[in-house]
Amino acid sequence: MANFREKALQAAAAHEAKRYFEEAGPVSTYFGQNVFSPEVMREYMSAQAYEAVLTARKTGEKIDRSLADEIASGMKSWATERGATHYTHLFQPLTGSTAEKHEAFLSLEDGAAMENFKGNALVQQEPDASSFPNGGLRNTFEARGYSAWDPHSPAFILDETLCIPSVFVSYTGEALDMKVPNLRSIQALDDAATAVARLFEPDVRHVRVNVGLEQEYFLVDEALYNARPDLQLCSRTVIGHTSAKDQQLSDHYFGAIPSRVAAFMKDFETQAFKLGIPLQTRHNEVAPGQFECAPVFSEITTAIDQNMLLMIVMQKVAEKHHLKVIFHEKPFQGVNGSGKHCNWSMQTDTGVNLLSPGKTPEKNLRFLSFYVAVVKGVCRHQDLLMASVCSLSNSYRLGGHEAPPAVMSVFSGSTLTHVFQSLLQPEGLAQEAAVKKSIDLIGSLPEIIPDNTDRNRTSPFAFTGNRFEFRAVGASANAAASTYVLNAAVAESLKDFQARVEEKLARGEAKDKALLAVIRAFLEEAAPVMFEGNGYSQEWQREAVRRGLSPVTNVPLAFQTFRKEKSVELFSHTGVLTPSEIEARVEVQEETYVKKMQIEARVLGDVCLNHVIPAAVTYQNVLIRNIQGSKEIFGEEYLHLCEADIETCRKIAGFINALSADVKTLVETRKKANRMENMPERAYAYSTEVKTLMDKVRESADNLEMLVDDALWPLPKYRELLFF
Repeated sequence: MANFREKALQAAAAHEAKRYFEEAGPVSTYFGQNVFSPEVMREYMSAQAYEAVLTARKTGEKIDRSLADEIASGMKSWATERGATHYTHLFQPLTGSTAEKHEAFLSLEDGAAMENFKGNALVQQEPDASSFPNGGLRNTFEARGYSAWDPHSPAFILDETLCIPSVFVSYTGEALDMKVPNLRSIQALDDAATAVARLFEPDVRHVRVNVGLEQEYFLVDEALYNARPDLQLCSRTVIGHTSAKDQQLSDHYFGAIPSRVAAFMKDFETQAFKLGIPLQTRHNEVAPGQFECAPVFSEITTAIDQNMLLMIVMQKVAEKHHLKVIFHEKPFQGVNGSGKHCNWSMQTDTGVNLLSPGKTPEKNLRFLSFYVAVVKGVCRHQDLLMASVCSLSNSYRLGGHEAPPAVMSVFSGSTLTHVFQSLLQPEGLAQEAAVKKSIDLIGSLPEIIPDNTDRNRTSPFAFTGNRFEFRAVGASANAAASTYVLNAAVAESLKDFQARVEEKLARGEAKDKALLAVIRAFLEEAAPVMFEGNGYSQEWQREAVRRGLSPVTNVPLAFQTFRKEKSVELFSHTGVLTPSEIEARVEVQEETYVKKMQIEARVLGDVCLNHVIPAAVTYQNVLIRNIQGSKEIFGEEYLHLCEADIETCRKIAGFINALSADVKTLVETRKKANRMENMPERAYAYSTEVKTLMDKVRESADNLEMLVDDALWPLPKYRELLFF
């Protein structure tokens, strides 16, 4: 195996920077060329069909099935002209990734071959549902599941296949994907936010959610990746000693991008541009081997669909460059992990960003109304929001000093904090100010403008000038798993805000006075989650508990938050999830957690027994032969001459024995957990007993890595994996 590592290092050294997808001319000349965009639709369908698709996107109105054949025909003509031979409904099952089943356009009619694509094939497809996780919504023998076209996102061509963004539901109508609850939450938020926005601008008809997803990732040479069974099977290193030099000098962060990485970046950006993904940023991240890309803001459904597509594109392009893209949140112990920072805001159909402070008192009153509604919703469901980002892979990252703490807090910045403190003056002063000049109370405060305060990287939910940044979302996650929770929480809060304002207006209070009163009330109710300090500090961890916030100390226990009465009421009242769909999602989360830990534990045992211990024994034998030879030549003097060899041999023997015994115990503990019929109990056992043993096994293996001759060590080391 040591020879395998040597060959992998030689192969990695031979890989050079090279471009594969260069395009002549500026990006604008080929941007979106593989997308069935509104501009393209005009060419391939009638005005009636075109308007029907646009209306469906804007208002959610269903498209008349009588127009489906024409729309499908237009899509097929466009796609086949560009070399597409197949079509697929691309959907997002509860696995957290994407799924697709390709169907050929080819059909035979009277023995003649021709391309065919009917409206019923566009609108609905049956990809089979039996093997996807469903949390008990369907029996294994009940396989039928439907993917249905979602017109909110445009169709596109990838690998000569027309890809149709879709939802995925069971035969009985339950949501089996991430997209359906997200679409429901968007509608709920639209309704609630529009009602509040009309208090300030009666012409508002809709409010949409905009999202920008910053995608962090690691790159590893393909040859080195293939020499690490743990990276191949777990997407993370289950053993591995830290490199003497890693990120401590911060010299990789925003540094010059390595040539080979830059070539890869330019190639996947080119492919992304053709698919209409508006990437804007690329840079080195903090950890060596870690990078980031980010698009401009867009409507939430499109943003999430494009992010999932981008992950596919990056992995495909990486193959050309003999690289592997790792989206796991913590593939390497001891260096920063990766997130998918979710920048979230709301915008009216009249073009107003509802989270952008204004330069007039009236605009700031609107801004504060929406701001406090968001924070109040986050406070009320802080435990649910943190549970929404929980997974095995993200658990290795959250709570560390390079990622958001595992407890929710909202950072507002010094200027807004000053505004809030002024609003929450002693009752007498506040009443007097509100009665005499309620608008001036806002106007007399410092002007609230974007970026007039510093950022707080220790906050999971920070205000950054005109949006909130939810930094706890994991790099490998489908962001919809968190946004549907956030959307629902804010929708509920906005409904409450409107009801309280309307109640005061019905009593004859002036609108400005009523708004200020509710803003104050929401600020007081949201106070527990508002924190401006260092979220990494132990003081905040203790203070958060005192405030009644719920830190994530155990992932399977966090999953139970979805089962709480408060959470079930939220999803039911907003129409985002039914009780059965909630229960199904928790079961899928638990089962996925257990299966991934099973895989990691088994890989850890395999690597230790079949790679680490044989290498350690081989080196131990080298030391023993040296000691024996010295004794033959020097007699009793060998004890002094071989003192270091003897001590090293003794240490290796100790770690080998500990490793062998702990792996055996790990196997027994894992089997004991597997016998537990209750899934929550099994998941908890894995998260405590099994995980504790895995950490113990890793410690012995990592110690052996520092003792065994480098030439004999079988697995590529961190210093080889992380640096280009």
